[in-house]
Amino acid sequence: MALNVLGTELQICSQNPVTGFYRNGCCDTGPEDRGLHTVCALMSAEFLEFSRRMGNDLSTPAPHFGFPGLKANDRWCLCMLRWLEALEHNMAPQVYLAGTHISVIEHIDMETLRQYALDA
Repeated sequence: MALNVLGTELQICSQNPVTGFYRNGCCDTGPEDRGLHTVCALMSAEFLEFSRRMGNDLSTPAPHFGFPGLKANDRWCLCMLRWLEALEHNMAPQVYLAGTHISVIEHIDMETLRQYALDA
């Protein structure tokens, strides 16, 4: 059983669209997940535009990868480093702590996460 940053069982981030490195709806991780898709984030139009400008277009569908493209108000397991990059540019999306993998607190302190939390 994977844990979240609150120390409880990791909750589903999104089933529609299905997210997570393992495409099981959870921001779980493992050795294969080099991108650390561990932050359960609520997409905003501003963040999606920022991500596109930074070279990671999350809005455009990529059917060959089974990726529907994201829109504002979708939840998504965001790469932890992308979230930190957005934080540095004052563009970090809000997060669901219950759906954010515990490994994130090795890189982002709980005080910062709580400032962006939708479920704290």
